[in-house]
Amino acid sequence: MGGKSASKIKVETRVDKRIESEESGDEEGRKQAVRLVTELSQQSLRDEQNGENSAAETPVDMETISLDPEAEDVDLNHFRIGKIEGFEVLKKVKTLCLRQNLIKRIENLEQLQTLRELDLYDNQIRKIENLESLAELEILDISFNVLRHIEGLDRLTQLKKLFLVNNKISKIENLSNLQMLQMLELGSNRIRAIENIDTLANLDSLFLGKNKITKLQNLDALTNLTVLSVQNNRLTKIEGLQSLVNLRELYLSHNGIEVIEGLENNNKLTMLDIASNRIKKIENISHLTELQEFWVSTGQSCSPK
Repeated sequence: MGGKSASKIKVETRVDKRIESEESGDEEGRKQAVRLVTELSQQSLRDEQNGENSAAETPVDMETISLDPEAEDVDLNHFRIGKIEGFEVLKKVKTLCLRQNLIKRIENLEQLQTLRELDLYDNQIRKIENLESLAELEILDISFNVLRHIEGLDRLTQLKKLFLVNNKISKIENLSNLQMLQMLELGSNRIRAIENIDTLANLDSLFLGKNKITKLQNLDALTNLTVLSVQNNRLTKIEGLQSLVNLRELYLSHNGIEVIEGLENNNKLTMLDIASNRIKKIENISHLTELQEFWVSTGQSCSPK
């Protein structure tokens, strides 16, 4: 682990949890552990390279694609689709996957009243728009695009999972109406502060890895949170977690944290990852009796106290 000594205590079989965003990378030295941020960087580079190649591709004519009006799951992954059109024939569609295409704009989805999941991962979309009529949408993925703002989501009150990984978003905003949201993934963006999430009381998982966040704050309302990842940011202190009494997994690797502290109320933690920080001493974790995995890097050999 980065050439430094690693400690792992109370190693037991842990639940295999799929963490899709910044939980990637740097994993050769870990057995099936949650993915770390650096792999996402590598994936991002590969996708950017693929994007350069796809930019030269000619968009396909939608008239050449046959759509089944009775289909509930429609997968058009990597079809070189350049424009969303012609989907109004899908009267029963619940899942629409348009991954890895050449789409520049979200449009012409008004008739898809039955849609529950929309996947627009890896396209060329610059703005979240024209989703107002998809009132029953539960899962939305617009990761690996070129979004700069979180917007246009006010009417999606049934949304449970939102993936906006690897865009150019600089601020967490316009999420107040998404009170049913359970998972929010904002890894690999340009976010500098944790803010404007007070109304997300049902949030279970929050991923903010690979951003520019300097402080753990404004988390008090998220009492149902079980997974928090703020890996690969600019944190220097573990703080602001006192209200997260149901937290089970905490990922804070690749920051500038110097002391293990601020975990007094997080007794349910089963996974704690603070590897690749500036920690020199393992302390203040003896009360974490449910801990199954503990990852830490130090410049010298040390033992838990």
